[in-house]
Amino acid sequence: MRRPTKFGTIRKPLIQNPVTRPILRTGALAAVSLALVLTSLACRAKEPAGTAVATPTVTLDHDPLEITYKFVVAPGATFAQDYHVMAHVVDTDEEMMWTDDHMPPVPTSQWKPGQTIEYTRTVFVPVFPYVGDATIQVGLYSTTDQKRLPLNGEHVGQFAYKAAHFQLAPQTDNLFTVFKDGWHPAETAQKDSMIDWQWTKKDATLAFKNPKKDAVLYFDLDSPGANLHGEQHVTVTLGGQTVDEFTLKPEERVLRKPKLPAAQMGGDEMTELHIVVDKTFVPAQVSGGSSSDPRELGVRVFHAYVDAR
Repeated sequence: MRRPTKFGTIRKPLIQNPVTRPILRTGALAAVSLALVLTSLACRAKEPAGTAVATPTVTLDHDPLEITYKFVVAPGATFAQDYHVMAHVVDTDEEMMWTDDHMPPVPTSQWKPGQTIEYTRTVFVPVFPYVGDATIQVGLYSTTDQKRLPLNGEHVGQFAYKAAHFQLAPQTDNLFTVFKDGWHPAETAQKDSMIDWQWTKKDATLAFKNPKKDAVLYFDLDSPGANLHGEQHVTVTLGGQTVDEFTLKPEERVLRKPKLPAAQMGGDEMTELHIVVDKTFVPAQVSGGSSSDPRELGVRVFHAYVDAR
């Protein structure tokens, strides 16, 4: 049974265990994809009309995927507007599994001929029923008229270019993680079932298998509803000591990566993180009647992932 709320659709409680997530398998395929610069290939699709404006490169790291995008702007290239980067992950049948479309940190209207634009994005691989070869296709497109620009590289049709080839395999070595106390049931976005999250209460506990070594917490969160609450101060503690604290503005989505020292994890098989929010809110009480949601909400967490590699 699913129940709509102001922010999404509540579904049956589901603990997102990274053990079931596909990952980038290291090895020969990954090694090739780590430094794959697109070049002209004889077997590529028919070259599109127009002068290429840039040459893209994609570099990958493990799950969560650290994707480094690199564009070497072509001599004489000009951009009439700010184009978005299209990044589609497809399977062997060219079926799209998920996307990482985004606006580059330096808008294309500011790109100069001969300039190199390089930046890294963290992407969490969604729970997807597929194991095998995958490809990242890259392009540049306008959000105004959907027009795409020609690039240098292996053209696969419709101004999309093959940027990297890797393999997705079942995750077997990540840390078992449990959303323990202080969490509301998981919710799913009404328009995209692949986007889900869990709200915290004032104090939420995240338990995970003790790796007995230093680790990193990938903490992806926001707090929508600018008309419902103000800034919130978030504190993350491990073993009674603060490992991260920050102020979260309404509508701001952040990805925090605090280090988790092994010395603070103790000697038990499982250890716990505590996420504390200084201010919570009840939509039914502060929305002026536009919401009937009676829950006390803290922050909305999309991913809380402990990596000890």
